[in-house]
Amino acid sequence: MQMPVITVRVDEQLKRKMDGLKEVNWSEVMRAAIEEKVRDTEMWRRVDAVRLRQASADTDELRRKIEGWNGAAEIRRWRSRVSDSL
Repeated sequence: MQMPVITVRVDEQLKRKMDGLKEVNWSEVMRAAIEEKVRDTEMWRRVDAVRLRQASADTDELRRKIEGWNGAAEIRRWRSRVSDSL
């Protein structure tokens, strides 16, 4: 199977250490590390999407519980406080 080739740069000291470990298949090490990173990143994206939906639902729930509260008015009030203190 033909695979694309990528290049990874390492400093000379690390390269010398790698060269001293002839039994290690560095291509396989890199493939495994890249696969793990991709898998972890994809998983966290899904987790973050779930958490974002939950946070949005929690915010909506709180908004319904507080009568008369206006988010835009609250932001204006805080911005006014900050600009007054400058």
